[in-house]
Amino acid sequence: MHEELKLDNQVCFRLYSAARLVMQAYAPFLGELGITYPQYLVMMVLWEQDEQLVNDIAHRLLLGTNTVTPLLQRMEKQGLIERRRGEQDKRQQIVSLTEKGKEMEERAYSIIPSGMGQRFSACPLGKDDYKLLARQVDEIIETLKP
Repeated sequence: MHEELKLDNQVCFRLYSAARLVMQAYAPFLGELGITYPQYLVMMVLWEQDEQLVNDIAHRLLLGTNTVTPLLQRMEKQGLIERRRGEQDKRQQIVSLTEKGKEMEERAYSIIPSGMGQRFSACPLGKDDYKLLARQVDEIIETLKP
């Protein structure tokens, strides 16, 4: 067997496994809010800046609009967001938070940071290690981004 093809030698497998396990760790907290992890990502984008174009949300999340649109439709049915056509360009859709979506930010803040902090507390990495790891993963993302 070629060393390069061994699972234990693959960074991609580690990234995949870590991402999957982190999303699993978020699940109980997001369940309290009634949203999924991808919906949480959309909410964070809108909490940072409300009233964004669908294309801009998709770009920020490194997803296609064909992936984001059904997600937004479900979120609209939940009463978290509203979509409307752009005034100048009717082809564009603008997404904005509803009152329910805005209120969810405080609930998320009271549940998620402390809950995830407890989940990560057993990990021997320190704050500086996480910052370095984030920068390194950002470099991978930038290199691989289309």
